Amino acid sequence: MRTIPSVRSLFFALFLLCLSTSSRAQVSIGISVGYAPPPLPVYEQPICPEEGYIWTPGYWAWDGDDYFWVPGTWVLAPEPGFFWTPAYWGWSGAVFVFHEGYWGPRVGFYGGINYGYGYFGRGYEGGRWDHDRFYYNRSVNNINVREIHNTYNTTIINNSTTINRVSYNGGNGGINERPSAEEEAASRERHIRPVGAQHQHFEEARSNRELRASVNRGKPPVAATSRPGAFHDPNTMAAREAGGRYEPPANRKANSDRPPNAGRPTHANELSPHERFASPNTGNSKLDQKYQQQQEKLYAKQEQEHQKLQQKQEQEHQHLAQHNTQHNTNDTRRQQTEQRHQQQTQQLEQHHEQQRQQIQQKQQPPRQPQSRPGHP
Repeated sequence: MRTIPSVRSLFFALFLLCLSTSSRAQVSIGISVGYAPPPLPVYEQPICPEEGYIWTPGYWAWDGDDYFWVPGTWVLAPEPGFFWTPAYWGWSGAVFVFHEGYWGPRVGFYGGINYGYGYFGRGYEGGRWDHDRFYYNRSVNNINVREIHNTYNTTIINNSTTINRVSYNGGNGGINERPSAEEEAASRERHIRPVGAQHQHFEEARSNRELRASVNRGKPPVAATSRPGAFHDPNTMAAREAGGRYEPPANRKANSDRPPNAGRPTHANELSPHERFASPNTGNSKLDQKYQQQQEKLYAKQEQEHQKLQQKQEQEHQHLAQHNTQHNTNDTRRQQTEQRHQQQTQQLEQHHEQQRQQIQQKQQPPRQPQSRPGHP
């Protein structure tokens, strides 16, 4: 097990200096660990619940004290034509850094990690879109063909039975892969961050003590679910076996780092994505269309503001890293930057929520006047 000494004042500087421009768009800044995540456990994929759901593989996440397993699950695609790029851990030269997954029109780089079930290190072999309909590859997915008819069968040689259990890119024993030009281009396209159902799924996994690696030793009792958050569903799958021996270092707290006030959002890319508005239904088609346009305009504006703040904060981290080359020389400056980022992020979150509430209030159907006694 590879461990390194922790120097809290240098963690941000060290890993940001080692990140490429293409990968920074995916990085959850502030989530870095000094030792590798466990190997990927061996588990079966639950049956697809219904048409339109896309498989998102399980992965190891970090809660500030221990790795914990986020079960693989089927998730309803947020838009027709969008695919899921899985999250992954990558060695930066100093620490392991977490790269958040995202939805987009193409599958980007996910560390060359072989998650199985269509995600074999490059791209996705589990299905394809035909206009607004998703077609499933039966050779790598668990599909009930009596209920889902839009399927095909293309045999993939590198299937989940021969999966490499390594769960991280780079470093000692990690996957030695780099993003291709196409994957780098995909990382720059329009993205949708994990949807609300995925965020809730993540939170439930984090609160489940049995999913912590130090408890299950790399063999989680809930390895995959049929739907996000369905941890007690009959179709839930336990891991058949751990992906390999896992013994967390005794001083694991000393080999990790989290930003101040880590329980609250500190950076723009730690915010949960907004759910899209529900379609207006006032009974007036022209008014509904007007309201729909207003909603889409606000959603696009908020996404733009979110990305702008995220880019600004990442540039400030990069600038800070370039000037923080001596031990502890800029620790006060780093703390001030983190506090400023937290304030910016929370103000943006509050402002966006107020905007959404205001537009929803304006679009409420007009109340019918109540008739007075003696009047029709």
